[in-house]
Amino acid sequence: METADDTLALAAARGDRDAFAGLLARHYDRLYRLCWRLTGDRAEAEDLAQDICLALPAKLRHWRAEARFTTWLYRVAVNAAHDRRRRTGAASRAAIGWGDWEVNRQADLSEASAAQDWLRAAMAMLPEELRDTLALTVEEDMTQAEAAAVLGLSEGTIAWRMSEVKKRLRAIARQEAMP
Repeated sequence: METADDTLALAAARGDRDAFAGLLARHYDRLYRLCWRLTGDRAEAEDLAQDICLALPAKLRHWRAEARFTTWLYRVAVNAAHDRRRRTGAASRAAIGWGDWEVNRQADLSEASAAQDWLRAAMAMLPEELRDTLALTVEEDMTQAEAAAVLGLSEGTIAWRMSEVKKRLRAIARQEAMP
C-alpha cells in the first residue's frame, strides 16, 4: 500500500529524507508541468521547479495539513511564480518567449494540436491572475473548487475569472481573424 502524501509530508517536515525524496518522486513532474504553464518557458520552468524543490524542506515545516498536500504544493508553485515575475520582470520576457516558442512549434505541429497551441499563446496575453486560473482549471484539469483552494479564493471568483477568460479569448480570436 502506498504511503499517503500527508504522511510523507509530515515525515519530511521532521527531516525524513526518504519521505522527502518520495514526495519529489511522486510530484515533481506535476510541479514542473504547472511551472511550465505558469511561465511559458521551458528553461524558466526548470529553474522555478528546482527553486521550489530547494525551498520545500523549509516550507514543509510550516505546512499545517489543512488542505491536501497537492493543493498546498500548487499554492507554493503559484506563489513562487508570482515572486519570480515580480523579481525579474519575467512577464515581458515570457511574452517574447511565447512568441518565439509559438513560431518554432508551428512548423512541426499537426492540425489536431493547433487549437491547444493557440490557447497557450493566448494565455500569454492574459493577466497573470486569469492565466493562473486557466492553467489550473483547464491545463491541470482541476475543478473550480480545487482551483479556488489552491489560489485561496472563492469558487464564485474562479467562476467569474473563467467567464472573463472566455470573453477575452473570444476577443483575441476575433482580433486575429480580422484581415
